[in-house]
Amino acid sequence: MIYDCVIIGGGPAGLNAALVLGRARRRLALIDNNRPRNAVTHASHGFITRDGVTPGEFRRIAYEEIRRYPSVDILQTEVVSVRKIESGFELYDSSGLRVQSRKLIMATGVKEIFPEIEGFYPLYGKSLFNCPYCDGWELRDQPLVIVSEYPTVFHTAKILLNWSKDLVVCTNGQASLSDEQKNWLQLKGIAVKEQLISAFIGQNGRLEHVRFADGTQVPRAGGFVMPKFVQSTLFGERLGCEKTESGGIRTDEKGRTSIPGLYVAGDASTFMPSQLVFAAADGSRTAMSVNMDLTEEDYQ
Repeated sequence: MIYDCVIIGGGPAGLNAALVLGRARRRLALIDNNRPRNAVTHASHGFITRDGVTPGEFRRIAYEEIRRYPSVDILQTEVVSVRKIESGFELYDSSGLRVQSRKLIMATGVKEIFPEIEGFYPLYGKSLFNCPYCDGWELRDQPLVIVSEYPTVFHTAKILLNWSKDLVVCTNGQASLSDEQKNWLQLKGIAVKEQLISAFIGQNGRLEHVRFADGTQVPRAGGFVMPKFVQSTLFGERLGCEKTESGGIRTDEKGRTSIPGLYVAGDASTFMPSQLVFAAADGSRTAMSVNMDLTEEDYQ
């Protein structure tokens, strides 16, 4: 059997794409390795009717809805190779299972690479986060730290003033800010620390201090650490997809890549994590494009 479409990735983009194509009565396989990027998050926010939902509950509801549609096969496995063939695409999983499809949606997302700072991971998802829109409300009016080695730290600091006026910006040894930006931050009462960070100090998931390499430390109750983002898989690169300047997979307004029959939905295209509502919407849009293209091919 050759599927109409295979979707790689069980995040909000892939799940919503599966829902739309299932409702369109397309024969498809959703392949999910069950390792969601946001698994560490205590709750997801900003999605109307689902504000505060845990990642586990979100996935449970999504799979419950998708399983209503008999044309959808859900494969809990890991894709290890993808290649273009004349009829579409051929995929293999880690057990050697072969799957073929006419169309392929990659909803594989991105993964974060955080600065190597002692004490970070026990606090991540509890009092340290990476998205102000996702978790700024929960940290409102608290003394916060912003850790970033990138020039975007200035923008992040300006945004976070909406949630807290007690901010410390840390560049972890990098010259990420211009003199003009540092002056602006200081005029707003935001301290700037450019020395290396040696550790985050806290217990039971709660940040208490940020310790620097020179031995000084500053008390903080929480904050945001900006990671570097990379593609979660190399499938797009191996298939020869064009990339954007930021490292995302280039698509048109319908989610189509430079490879015929291959689509990308969600963060792998935008190359930055978005809220659930954005990723889900992109999955829906891309699924409709796939259905439209299959329909046109069937009636040629």
